Amino acid sequence: MTNGIMAAYGRSDPNAAYARDYHEGCTAGRILSQEKGIYRLISEKGEQFAEISGKLRYHAKRAADFPAVGDFVVADCNSFQGNAVIHEILPRKSVFIRKAAGTGNTEQVVAANIDTVFICMSLNRDFNLRRLERYFAVAWESGASPVIVLTKSDLCSDPEAFISHVEQIAFGTDILLTSAMEQDGYKKLLPYIPFGRTAALIGSSGVGKSTLINQLLGEDRMETRGLRNDDKGKHTTTRRELFLLEQGGMVIDTPGMRELGLWDTGEGLEQSFSDIKALAAMCRFCDCSHTDEPHCAVQEAIAKGELSKERFQSYQKLKTENRYTEDTEGYLAEKKQKFKNIAKVNKSFRRR
Repeated sequence: MTNGIMAAYGRSDPNAAYARDYHEGCTAGRILSQEKGIYRLISEKGEQFAEISGKLRYHAKRAADFPAVGDFVVADCNSFQGNAVIHEILPRKSVFIRKAAGTGNTEQVVAANIDTVFICMSLNRDFNLRRLERYFAVAWESGASPVIVLTKSDLCSDPEAFISHVEQIAFGTDILLTSAMEQDGYKKLLPYIPFGRTAALIGSSGVGKSTLINQLLGEDRMETRGLRNDDKGKHTTTRRELFLLEQGGMVIDTPGMRELGLWDTGEGLEQSFSDIKALAAMCRFCDCSHTDEPHCAVQEAIAKGELSKERFQSYQKLKTENRYTEDTEGYLAEKKQKFKNIAKVNKSFRRR
């Protein structure tokens, strides 16, 4: 495995230098997949199975402290017997995090070090603008750039109407229209995945993520299934996995998400609902709750039909949900310290 191949996987020179200095024999690798505590790793040594070191496991305080698909890591890949050993996670330039499914209040890292998030939604009865707003907020918070991919356009008699609805909530965001029936429809995604760049496909079950990845790979690598009678999707992808495309870009396939809980998406919410933020700035009172105060610009916009009541209710709901996460004991302090540590490492890279 040459350094040129690792460059295709997005490895930077500072990452490689840091890995060499970390410990003799260590190298920078990238996580391709993970299942039950065992990771599949790519490095200049080739593909290997890997496990985390006892020290990394000991210091991990929450789920996000463990390696995730897309992470760059420092690993000892020289073992002739057994698995490689992951010693440290290198700083993430972006990370897509959601609240883990279920009733607990824990986070789940979906993908790390991504440049583009393809938010996939099919043009059938499962189409949902409110769900799209939720995906949009989490995508912006990740640090990657969202692109909306409307799939299965062949099932829709008026796709332009759907595009018009999406444009009202996705200001300035690129919107792609695709169909598995189009032989070259997947090529609309290629400009967003040049050499060395990574994109993650996010969406509900059955929206066509695996079909798109098969088309991008040029082979049927991922299992695909049809829709149920109610137009809902069936789970086919069961784990997250990173694939290298022929032209050098990378895509991460993710399992379908039937629920996407917010996990500290304050900035992402403000960016996703920039229209409401702009209206709120024009309210008479700076602490306006946008309910029954006089001269509330938000309520005036709703009354005039300039802002839909449903969109404002969605914004309020997501803010309440996000506030619950932010109030989690000790979370904010840990987050601040984590970003301080990342800043220190990035500063040391710049000095090299």
